[in-house]
Amino acid sequence: MSLWDLFIIAVALSMDAFAVSICKGLSVQRLEKKHALSVGLWFGGFQSLMPLIGWLLGVSFQSLITSIDHWIAFALLGIIGVNMVREALGGEEEECSNSFAVREMLTLAIATSIDALAVGVTFAFLQVDIVPAVTFIGITTFLLSMAGIKIGNLFGARYKKKAELFGGVVLIAMGVKILLEHLGFLG
Repeated sequence: MSLWDLFIIAVALSMDAFAVSICKGLSVQRLEKKHALSVGLWFGGFQSLMPLIGWLLGVSFQSLITSIDHWIAFALLGIIGVNMVREALGGEEEECSNSFAVREMLTLAIATSIDALAVGVTFAFLQVDIVPAVTFIGITTFLLSMAGIKIGNLFGARYKKKAELFGGVVLIAMGVKILLEHLGFLG
């Protein structure tokens, strides 16, 4: 997997955290640096941890399914992407809480990083060097989450749905790319 591919995946995975960060920015009257740092650390940390856990799971059963690993990567990324697109296009608005308590942030960090767990499984199949990959994903999510809370506080919710839609489309495209590469259609 190229650095460019990893960057695209990192940004796509960050879109859920970015969208929730926008929501968090909407919820606070006066945004402080500690809010942005908290959101960035929680979301960036879990976006690093979850693919690592997924990779460890994938490595443990990789030898059993090597012949179909590209189909699994395609399916996982496609399902995650379709769900993100569906959420973005759905009319349901999520409520924003102004709490930055540990319980609230832990719940949000886990919820926004579940997709990264599945991507970590695909990393095992694609034999991605996991430490640089999860570090890159974590830093990308950290930065985008900090930007998201500021954007939400300044501009409101107009970018939230677009961020989720973008992330979903990108993950679907990456799944298709992986499948086409393994089938020999892309070099």
